[in-house]
Amino acid sequence: MVRSHNEDALFVDGALGLAILADGMGGYNAGEVASSLAVDVISKSMLHELTSGRELTKVDVDTGLSHAGLLLRQQIAIANKEIYDTAQTRPECAGMGTTIVATVFCGSRVSIGHIGDSRCYRLRGEKFEQLTRDHSLLQEQIDSGMLTPERAKYSLNKNLVTRALGIDENAPADITEYRVETDDIFLLCSDGLTDMVDSETIGPAIADSRKDLFSAANELVAIANRNGGRDNISVVLVRVAAESPPSSWVQRWLARKSS
Repeated sequence: MVRSHNEDALFVDGALGLAILADGMGGYNAGEVASSLAVDVISKSMLHELTSGRELTKVDVDTGLSHAGLLLRQQIAIANKEIYDTAQTRPECAGMGTTIVATVFCGSRVSIGHIGDSRCYRLRGEKFEQLTRDHSLLQEQIDSGMLTPERAKYSLNKNLVTRALGIDENAPADITEYRVETDDIFLLCSDGLTDMVDSETIGPAIADSRKDLFSAANELVAIANRNGGRDNISVVLVRVAAESPPSSWVQRWLARKSS
């Protein structure tokens, strides 16, 4: 309702279980350059690997992460270098960066990678919970006890991130993994949603339309706009279907492609 252009970028491939959301920042139009670069680099590399026939469900002993999770971490790091190098060589892009949140569903697990304050939530049954932890000044103030979560809702520091893709030469992503269950619903969103709508409203809005995620996504965007719509609002909703999780989402995609 306020911004003249969109600095968010999205990529979704349901057949391969891949979703990526980025919220750009920095300079006139540079934010959308950063977010688009992030989504483009990560999606192309992940699609190549996901369709290569590699076994990605195997768990790495040292990290406890699946190979899919390790791959996601690697591709986010590659995207960080691409954005950082572009910002160093193009004056109009100096200082640009972007948040990132990405999910890859593989076997019976979902790998979630994120940097910044774009978030991933899960609705399981009636329980709605945040799975990512913001890299932000506000989150640090909550963790240190300077602010309570209730007081944090009214803070003026909501948009100050402490880590972003492309700002520094190295920006490690947090990678977490969870087992998925049939009818789990995962929400990926930019802070354009969460700054305008609290989780006590988001969860029920999804639950009320859990069989129609398109309507649920539209309703979330509409609520954020009714509350002021001060930023770009991006929403991705993913439901784990009854036939999932297969032994490999990639095997199912390959079967569909060849049929």
